[in-house]
Amino acid sequence: MIILGIDPGLRTTGFGVIEKHGSKLRYIASGTVKTASEGDLPPRLKIILQGVGEIVATYRPTCAAIEKVFVNVNPQSTLLLGQARGAAICALVHADLSVAEYTALQVKQAVTGHGKAAKEQVQEMVARLLCLPGLPGSDAADALGVAICHANSVDTLAMLSSLAPQLQGLRMKRGRLVG
Repeated sequence: MIILGIDPGLRTTGFGVIEKHGSKLRYIASGTVKTASEGDLPPRLKIILQGVGEIVATYRPTCAAIEKVFVNVNPQSTLLLGQARGAAICALVHADLSVAEYTALQVKQAVTGHGKAAKEQVQEMVARLLCLPGLPGSDAADALGVAICHANSVDTLAMLSSLAPQLQGLRMKRGRLVG
């Protein structure tokens, strides 16, 4: 399975491509899609859409994962980030990829074991987990972290979806399934 991870951003959208074979992860590629730091929004979104589309065409992933937007102190920044994220998601679904979504907390937990890890810790652990010769850039490392998070979650998600018919009518109460 080839997984494309995306760390969305209006100026810099990180991407990371890994292969999951059994429990082993192998690095394929990573980098960024950059837009101008100023200028009209629509052309910048087009760059993200086309850039992610080119990445999909080049590496032919079987699935994708993207980081969820967190609500920022500045609502305008949050809205802009959401639009950049939307452009990336559109490129992924246009290529008929399934897209999983993870919070930054989930990604950090999956990569470092601690949901409040610093960016440098994520970079270091991504390099270790994928046996990289050096540290990837922070945006690429975050995207690789998203891919790693999905690689670690995909088997559990598949198992849960296969159990869905058996779980009909059950609900969670105090952390337990009850009828």
